[in-house]
Amino acid sequence: MKLATLRRDGATVAVRLDSDVAVELPGVSDVGALLADPDWRGIAERAAGRVLPLADIRDDDWAPVVPAPRKILCVGVNYRAHIAEMGREEPDFPTVFNKYPEALIGAGDPILVPPYAADAVDWEAELAVVIGSRVHRATEEEAAAAIAGYTVLNDTSMRDWQNRTLQWLLGKSFERSTPVGPALVTVDDVPVSARITTHVDGELMQDGRIDDLVFGPAACVSYISQVFPLEPGDIVATGTPSGVGHARKPPHYLGDGSVVVTAIEGIGELRNTVVVTS
Repeated sequence: MKLATLRRDGATVAVRLDSDVAVELPGVSDVGALLADPDWRGIAERAAGRVLPLADIRDDDWAPVVPAPRKILCVGVNYRAHIAEMGREEPDFPTVFNKYPEALIGAGDPILVPPYAADAVDWEAELAVVIGSRVHRATEEEAAAAIAGYTVLNDTSMRDWQNRTLQWLLGKSFERSTPVGPALVTVDDVPVSARITTHVDGELMQDGRIDDLVFGPAACVSYISQVFPLEPGDIVATGTPSGVGHARKPPHYLGDGSVVVTAIEGIGELRNTVVVTS
């Protein structure tokens, strides 16, 4: 099952995506609000609201799949090939940092970059977990059961800000910089070794498989849940494969007008244009 949040008539609405149409979930404002109900799956399956042809949905109609999660956690250096390209050792524990909801944008929205952060803008395609039920101090099995599904996230990174100190948060959390979506796809509908890619201005930059993760989705959720509970709608981004611009020689960064397409097999793609603001 695929779920998304669409902008409609000045508000948002949760929808179920069925082949070539989107079916509105009446009275449900977004996927985060849906997941707050323990019967979210049944509500989505039974929904029979207004039907919208997917062909009629514009790029800017896609809101972040969960517009305002309470928590956004990110796991860094978590793909073996990416660890190798960055010259690091494989970690013993997940490296975790956070973002804030103000960073999130939809699948077709522009990535906004202030001019003082435009010198080293990088891409990071990521498989993101969306939590479906409260999980706290969980085993990996319990954590897996709490995952509603997966989505695509581009952890756009201002590398100069990220590397000013040992703490990455500021370089990863610029307002309106992190696309997420277009849909939440339930776990069983995503291949275990799904392909994850990034194209920049039509050129393939990242090309990996999600089974190259050191710590898989359930392991990440379990580890984080030892510290604090995760709630329905919370997002956990699991890391990026090799091919980031910062690791290239010479480095390759995004500029004003760059078009970034991040995609995961079985989920969908984000297509975003970088706009350096005045």
